[in-house]
Amino acid sequence: MGRVRSTPRTDSAPSPPTAERLFTAQFVALTAAELAYFTAGGVAIFALPLYVTGPLGGDEAGAGIAYGAFAVSALLLRPITGRLSDMYGRRPLLLAGALLAGASLALMTMVGSLLPIVALRLLAGVGEAAFFVAAFAALADLAPAARLGEALSYNSLGLYLGLAFGPPLGELLVRVWDYRGAWIGAAVLAVLAAALSLLVGETRQDRPDLHVRRPLLHRPAVPIAAGFVTSLVAAGGFLAFASLYAEHVGLSDLSTALFVYGAVVVTCRIAFARIPDRLPSLPLAAASLGVMGLGLVLMVAWQTVAGLLIGVAVLGVGIAFSTPAFFSAVFATATPSQRGVASGTATAAMDLGLGLGPIALGLVARPYGIPWAFAVAAAIAFAGAAWTLLLARRRRTAPAPAAAADSRAR
Repeated sequence: MGRVRSTPRTDSAPSPPTAERLFTAQFVALTAAELAYFTAGGVAIFALPLYVTGPLGGDEAGAGIAYGAFAVSALLLRPITGRLSDMYGRRPLLLAGALLAGASLALMTMVGSLLPIVALRLLAGVGEAAFFVAAFAALADLAPAARLGEALSYNSLGLYLGLAFGPPLGELLVRVWDYRGAWIGAAVLAVLAAALSLLVGETRQDRPDLHVRRPLLHRPAVPIAAGFVTSLVAAGGFLAFASLYAEHVGLSDLSTALFVYGAVVVTCRIAFARIPDRLPSLPLAAASLGVMGLGLVLMVAWQTVAGLLIGVAVLGVGIAFSTPAFFSAVFATATPSQRGVASGTATAAMDLGLGLGPIALGLVARPYGIPWAFAVAAAIAFAGAAWTLLLARRRRTAPAPAAAADSRAR
């Protein structure tokens, strides 16, 4: 047998994270960048549907299309940006994604009809594809393998704090400076995310051969991503119509439901950060989907302010565990050199759920009302729980690699 030569490290190569250390400067900077980025998104979550159905004179279907349009470009580009992040590194995509998001938000001040808003949301999807894929791949680079679920829980605080505080900030900006102030404020936050990305630096450890053919999808993750889609349809349907439904049940501060949602997720992620590393990922994901469906059912069955807020809290508990569980299951199927593609595959599921879900549910809400849209979202969550449990059972009954190899040899 020939000798296997190891590739020497160069001085410019980033140093690997300390064995079990999680809270490095890079990890904190990455989480802060995501906080700024998703707070900007939280402002848009609050302002966009009200802007479409208010000053633009549109309806719920138009609000769903405007909210979910970013998913079209993001979905198409996630696999490509995943491969690019494996080839050229995470930092270029973090920077480009945040700056594109900032540009799309700033340009919202110059448009006044649905069609150009949809075009800008498509541009936002390009930024989303680049930033989100690179951020999750960078997280997997930085986190110790034994603490990946915990890292996902803490890192996602940036996302959910953004969802918690972005809508109240958006409501404040709209009240003080109208919608123009909301778009400008969100754009400033996106540019701040780009600046913080510079502090993250490059996290990719290897130096891959750029001439090696790389797939666009990480096939072992596709069945898991299918279950993940259902969780995001449920969450996306709520996020897209939360402000309108709060108005429907008579909630005076329309951003309160979104704040409760984000606050519950953040609290659970902090208090139970290590749970995803201690429980099997797929059964945990299935249970989370069941809890999410229950929360949506409560909102539909109890159409009052109290019913909305209690249902939102239950939904938030489910979301708190679903994303770390699904991403842990996805990254368990990938080697370090495949993390970008695996992240692209998993986050493409987020586009299908958060983007196309609101569009489809908006078509339900227009003739039948938002409660029916939430009921459909609940049914999808329950179906996803059943599918994910089936995947877990298949994983338990599948033969170990050595046993499978022995069986083929016979």
